[in-house]
Amino acid sequence: MAQEIERKYLLTGDQWRSLAEGTHYRQGYLSTVKERTVRVRTIGEKGYLTIKGITVGISRLEFEYEIPTDDANELLDELCERPIIEKHRYKIPYGGLVWEVDEFHGVNEGLVIAEVELESDDQAIDVPAWVGEEVSGDPRYFNAALVRCPFNTW
Repeated sequence: MAQEIERKYLLTGDQWRSLAEGTHYRQGYLSTVKERTVRVRTIGEKGYLTIKGITVGISRLEFEYEIPTDDANELLDELCERPIIEKHRYKIPYGGLVWEVDEFHGVNEGLVIAEVELESDDQAIDVPAWVGEEVSGDPRYFNAALVRCPFNTW
């Protein structure tokens, strides 16, 4: 069993852009029901299938498996809910953690979120100056929610 403990934040500026190069992500959902999400994703030339449980606080069960890239692309093109999430992810080391900044494209253009994975719900973190308001408790910012209600419709 794997546990994902994650906090999400909006950003306050563009200072993060010079700290890492982005990698293209393409992801879609086979299921976005509250109790579980099933995500298909390509990261560069690799494919992944991820199953996540219901979020309680800032944690949830998460299982991720690498799958053939051709299978991932076919699932994204043929079976996933629309729209497909397109984004660039920037991995930025800071304060002993890796901050993942997602810059969304397409129907979610203009949305930029920083996420940081933790070891425990109450782990103390050093927040970079370019990180602003925490939105961990706001379900609108979950990637699966951005399929049902894209950022450009808010």
